[in-house]
Amino acid sequence: MYTKRTLLLSLIWLGIIEGLSTLFLVVAMVIKYGYGEPLHVKIMGPVHGFLFLGLVALFIICKTIIPLSTKTFVWGLVGAVLPFGPFVVDVKLYRLLQLQK
Repeated sequence: MYTKRTLLLSLIWLGIIEGLSTLFLVVAMVIKYGYGEPLHVKIMGPVHGFLFLGLVALFIICKTIIPLSTKTFVWGLVGAVLPFGPFVVDVKLYRLLQLQK
């Protein structure tokens, strides 16, 4: 029971971190194209990519262990691709977390 709860909490936190990395990447792109400084994108691009892949992998793991419903799983994958999507999906995951108490 605690393993599922911990895994769900990890998924929520990784979604928040990945969503924030998207925001930082957008700011880095503004700096790159607005001020001609590409260094920020060179740093944030791989970080965001790594977090994105981690989020997708954790959704796949959670699908089998928790188990997440197919609808939540699909929305999680779609939300990982869309900007600000992880924040929307985290609301659903938080409600699921509250049900597991």
